[in-house]
Amino acid sequence: QQQQQQQPCTAVLLLSVLLKMSYLASVGRQAVASASTVTQALRCVAASTVSPLFSNHGSGANTHSARRGLASTTTVGAYKAPINDIKFLMNEVYDIPAHYTTLENTGGLEATDDMTSMVLEASAQFAENDLAPLNECADKEGCKHLGPNEVKTPKGFKEAYDTYTQGGWQGLSVDPAWGGQGLPASLGIFATEMYATANWTWAMYPGLSKGAINTVYMHASEDLKQKYLHRLVSGEWTGTMCLTEPQCGSDLAQVTTKAIPQGDGSYKITGTKIFISCGEHDMTDNIVHCVLARLPDAPEGTKGISLFLVPKRKVADDGTVGDLNGVTVGRIEDKMGCHGSSTCELNFEDAEGFLIGSENRGLNHMFTFINTSRIGTAIQGVAAAEGSFQNALWYAKDRLAMRSLSGKKNKKGPADPIIVHPDVRKMLLIQKAVAEGGRSMIHECAIVADKMIEANKIGDTKAEQNYDDRLGFLTPILKGFLTEKGVEAANHGVQVYGGHGYIKSNHQEQILRDVRIASLWEGTTQIQALDLLGRKVLLQKLKPINQHCAKLYEQSWNLFRQGSSASVKKHARQLLAKTAQWHYITYKIAAMASRDREVVGVAAVDYLHFAGYVTLASHWLRMEEAATKKLKDGTGSFDDGFYEAKIKTSQFYFDCVLPRTKAHAATMFAPSNSLMSLESEKFSFDY
Repeated sequence: QQQQQQQPCTAVLLLSVLLKMSYLASVGRQAVASASTVTQALRCVAASTVSPLFSNHGSGANTHSARRGLASTTTVGAYKAPINDIKFLMNEVYDIPAHYTTLENTGGLEATDDMTSMVLEASAQFAENDLAPLNECADKEGCKHLGPNEVKTPKGFKEAYDTYTQGGWQGLSVDPAWGGQGLPASLGIFATEMYATANWTWAMYPGLSKGAINTVYMHASEDLKQKYLHRLVSGEWTGTMCLTEPQCGSDLAQVTTKAIPQGDGSYKITGTKIFISCGEHDMTDNIVHCVLARLPDAPEGTKGISLFLVPKRKVADDGTVGDLNGVTVGRIEDKMGCHGSSTCELNFEDAEGFLIGSENRGLNHMFTFINTSRIGTAIQGVAAAEGSFQNALWYAKDRLAMRSLSGKKNKKGPADPIIVHPDVRKMLLIQKAVAEGGRSMIHECAIVADKMIEANKIGDTKAEQNYDDRLGFLTPILKGFLTEKGVEAANHGVQVYGGHGYIKSNHQEQILRDVRIASLWEGTTQIQALDLLGRKVLLQKLKPINQHCAKLYEQSWNLFRQGSSASVKKHARQLLAKTAQWHYITYKIAAMASRDREVVGVAAVDYLHFAGYVTLASHWLRMEEAATKKLKDGTGSFDDGFYEAKIKTSQFYFDCVLPRTKAHAATMFAPSNSLMSLESEKFSFDY
C-alpha cells in the first residue's frame, strides 16, 4: 500500500526529468540545425532565441525594431510563465499547502511543497519551450482536411503531444486506479493555464480529453471504464463532446441524432454533429466521441436525450483496436481564429455506440463534460489577458512616441516610452487586473473542485452537493465574465501597439482572434447570464445569492474592521457597499419578474457583468490584504516591489474598474418595452 501511495510521486519525478531531457534534446537538435518537425516550426517564429526582459512579463529579441521606432533592439515577446504570481496565490493568498493536507483521499498528501514546485516548474518549461514556439506557425498553417478520416494538425503538435503524454501529464489529477498520477485536480488546473497561454489551440486537444475522462469516470458502466478509461488517461486516445447539430446550437431540445438499440448492448448512431473541436486529427490512433442522441420513442425536448460513447475505431472486448466505425469528417471549418484546432463536421452513419449512464439522462450526464469545458474556457479568458499583457508590456516600455504631459521622462531620446501616457497605462492595468484577478478566481474554483472530489471519494454526499452547488453558481460568472474581459484585454493589447497591433507578425491580433470564440462556445455570454440569474438564482429562490453575499459580507466586514492598511479598509468598505447593492438588485429583479418575465432577459447580461466586477473586486481585496501583510512583516517570498505592484493594481481596480457597475446597475432596470416594443419587421426599411 505504501508503494502504491508513493507511485504518483515517483511518476511525477520521472515526467519532470523527461521534460527536462526533452528540452535539452530540442536545444541540441537546434544547435546542429536538425531537420526535425519541431525545429522547422521554430524557424517560423520571428524570434527564435529570446532572453528575459521584464521579470515574469515578457521577453524579446532583435527584429523590426527600427521600423517600429523602439528604444532598444527588441521584438515580439516570448511567453514567460507567471510562476511568481501563481506561487503568490498558492502560498500567500490561499495557503494551498494547508489545503492539500485536508485531501487525504485524493492525492493531497502526495502534493508536498517540493512536488507542487516541481510540477509547476516542469509545466512552465514545457509551456515556454515546447508549446509557445509552435503557436504562430499553427495559426498560419492551420489544420488540413485530407480525407474522410484524416486531418493533419500543424507541424510540431504531435511531437509536443507525445512529450506530454509520455511524461504522464494527461493523468496528473486522475485516480491511480485508472493509470493517473492521483494528484489534486487544482494542481492540474494551475498547470493548464500555462499551456493555454502558451498555445491555446494545442491545449484544446488534451483539455477536451479531460472532459471525456471525467464524464466516463462519473457516469459510464464498469465495462466501458475498463475498456476506454485507461487509454484516455494515458493520452493514447483523445476525447470530444458532440452536441451541436446544423439546426441547433445551445438549444439542445432540437437534437435529432438517432440511437437505435441492437439488442446486444450496443446502438447504431446516425446523425450529423457540427463545430466539434478536435473531432479528427493525427495525434492519436483513436478518438472517443461523447455523443448526444435520441432513442426511439424518447420524450420530446431535453428529457429525451441520451449520451453515447462512440469511438472513431471499434474496440474489441480484449482492447484490440479494429476497423473504422462509421464516423467521417464532412469538412473542417475555416475560422476567424483557433486555426491549430480542427473544428469538424462529423457524420455518424450507423456508428457503433454504447450508452453512458441512464437512458434519457444524457444532458444531465453531459453537464459533467460541459462544466469541465466551461472552466477551461474561463481559463482561456485569463490566458488571453495574460498573453496579451505580456506582449503589450514590453512594447509599451520600448516604443517611443510623444512626450509625457508632466515633462520629459526620456531626456536623451527623441520621445518618451508610451508607457508614460495615462491611457496606455490604463489599458495595461486593465489587462493586468483581469489576468491576475481572473487567475485568483480560477484558483478559488479549483479549491472548491478539490473539496467536492474529496467529498465524493469519502461518500459524503451532502458536502459533495454543497460544493457542487457552489461551483454551479460560480461557473457562469467565471465563464461569462472572464471570457468577456479576456476579449477586452486582448483588444487593449492590439490598441497599445497602435497600427502595429494590426500586423500579424506582432502576434497581438492572433490572441484577439483566438479568444473571440471564448464568449461564444460552451454557451454564449447571454446564455451564461440567463443561467446565472434565471436557473442559479431565481429558480432556486435566491438561496445561492444569499449564500454568496454572506461570504462577501464576512470578508469585507472583517477587513473593514481589521484590515492591514487604510487602503484595505477603504476597499473593504467599497466591497461591502457593492455586495449590498448586488443583493438588493437581485431581490428587486425577482419582484419585477413576478409581474413581467421579460425583465429577466433585459437584466441578465448586465447582472452577470455586475456580479463579475464585484467578485473580481473581492479577489483584488484578498490579494491586497495578503500583499500588505507580507510587506509589513517582511516574511514574503518576493521583493517589496512585487507586493507594492499588487497593492497599486488593487487601487486601480477599485478606482477605475469597479465603478463600471454603476452603468450596469442602471441599464439592467431599463423598461422591458425599451427593447421589446419595436416590431421585428420595423428594424430596417432597407432590407
